[in-house]
Amino acid sequence: MSPVALVAALLVVAIGACIQGSLGFGLGLIGAPVLALIDEDFVPGPLLFIGVVLTAIVAARERGALDWRGIRWALVGRVFGTAIGTIAITRVSEDGLVALLAVSILVAVALSVAGWHVRPTPTTLVGAGTVSGVMGMLTSVGGPPMAIVYQRERAAQLRTTLAGFFLFGASLALAALVLGGEFGVHELGLGLLLLPGLAMGLLASRWLGRYLDHGWTRPAVLAFSALSAALLLVQLAT
Repeated sequence: MSPVALVAALLVVAIGACIQGSLGFGLGLIGAPVLALIDEDFVPGPLLFIGVVLTAIVAARERGALDWRGIRWALVGRVFGTAIGTIAITRVSEDGLVALLAVSILVAVALSVAGWHVRPTPTTLVGAGTVSGVMGMLTSVGGPPMAIVYQRERAAQLRTTLAGFFLFGASLALAALVLGGEFGVHELGLGLLLLPGLAMGLLASRWLGRYLDHGWTRPAVLAFSALSAALLLVQLAT
C-alpha cells in the first residue's frame, strides 16, 4: 500500500470516527465505500475491527448516560431485523427493500422536522432495532433508525446508547468473520494500521460533541440521517 493510500484511509477513518463519536453513528456510512475504493481488503473485516474499538470507547466514555433498558429492547429488534435481512438477501429484491427503508427514513426525518415526537419506548425501540438490523444486513448503514428514536434525548445518552447498541452488532459480525476464516492476521494488521485515524477522530469528536451539545445535536442527527438515506437512494440509481 502506498503512503498516499494509507494517509487517505486514515483521513477517512478520522472523519467517520469524529462523526460517530459526536452523533453516535456515521463510521460505516463514511468509511465503507471510500475504504473499499482505496483497498478492498479494508472492508469488511478491518472496518468492523475499528468499529468495535470505536463503539467500546464511546460507550465507556459516557457510560453513566447509557440507557441499558433501551438497549435491551433495541437488541430484540436487532435480532428480528438481522433475520429478516438474511431472508431478504435471498428471497426478495434487495434494491426495492433498501429503497423502501431509505424513503421511510426520509419520511421520519420530515415528520420530526414538522413536530412529530418520537420517544424511546419499548415499541419504538423494537421497531427501530428491527429496521436497523435489516438496513445493517443490506447496506452496512444501520444508524439512522436508532438515532431518530433518541433524537430528543440528552446528547450523551444518544451517543453512548447507540455505541452500546452497535458494539453488540459489530462484535457479533466480527466474530462471524473470524469463525468463517475471513478475518485473520492480514485483516488484523490492516485494522491496526487504521487505529491512528481512529484516535484522531475520537479526539476531534470531543470538540465537535461539545459544540453540538449546545442545541445542535438533534438538527445534526436529522440532517445526517437524511443524508444517509439520500446517499443510499443515489447508490441504487447509479
